[in-house]
Amino acid sequence: RMGDVVWNEVKNRGLKVSEEKVAEVANELREKEGPAAIAKHCIPLIKEKGKESKAVIVDGIRSDSEVEVFKNAFGENFSLISVEAAENTRYNRVESRGREDDIGDWEAFRAKDEQELGWGMGEAMEMSDFKIINEGSLEDLWDKATEVFEEITGRKIED
Repeated sequence: RMGDVVWNEVKNRGLKVSEEKVAEVANELREKEGPAAIAKHCIPLIKEKGKESKAVIVDGIRSDSEVEVFKNAFGENFSLISVEAAENTRYNRVESRGREDDIGDWEAFRAKDEQELGWGMGEAMEMSDFKIINEGSLEDLWDKATEVFEEITGRKIED
């Protein structure tokens, strides 16, 4: 999860993890190091994980700049999958998961969406190699993701 880079930075600064602090630190990193700062921080972690696995899944790309960083770092070994769901579906899921950096209300959720679109998330989604519509159950998502993963790797995934 790319957000783990930001969470760790929040914790390293001795701050309490909250939606506000995570957003503040993410914005600060992007201002200081450029729009792809978080992706750049992820590359060494991904390379390390890649030593242990044949594939590494990274969650949390928020901009076209981040996509470009990953494409440059991993070339044809990089595939982008956009997982998309309606705004109401996403809000209900965020509301029910109870993570400490989650948005509390509808307006804050919409504001975060707008912020991420401002970072270039819409452009990143348009750059995807694969698109998964995620309006069903977790099992439906798993089935669709498995199908895409098998197409990318050319390997059959066993249950």
